[in-house]
Amino acid sequence: MLDTYLPILIFIGLGLFVGIAAIGIGFVLSPRAPNAAKRSAYECGFAAFEDARMKFDVRYYLVAILFIIFDLEIAFLFPWAVVLEQIGMTGFWAMMIFLGILVVGFIYEWKKGALEWE
Repeated sequence: MLDTYLPILIFIGLGLFVGIAAIGIGFVLSPRAPNAAKRSAYECGFAAFEDARMKFDVRYYLVAILFIIFDLEIAFLFPWAVVLEQIGMTGFWAMMIFLGILVVGFIYEWKKGALEWE
């Protein structure tokens, strides 16, 4: 039974060794002379001028929803098209329902004005 799991144990051990070795090498070889600028909270060249927890414009969220709509559509449409002959009409109508739900989301985005840029 050990010969069955031996490659897995070796793989886990090797992975742990490589991970611990990388962290150890980084810790040993890292520079140890940080200055005040490197220890500051922001390294962008100027001091923070607003609260980090400010509210985003709603258009940001609408664009994110739009991305998810198109991303889901592409991620599911290509594999579905490849196996369409094998899944038959049940698979076809299931995908039509899925695309219908995505179209409702797209119409919502359109009505909210997420497709109009300033």
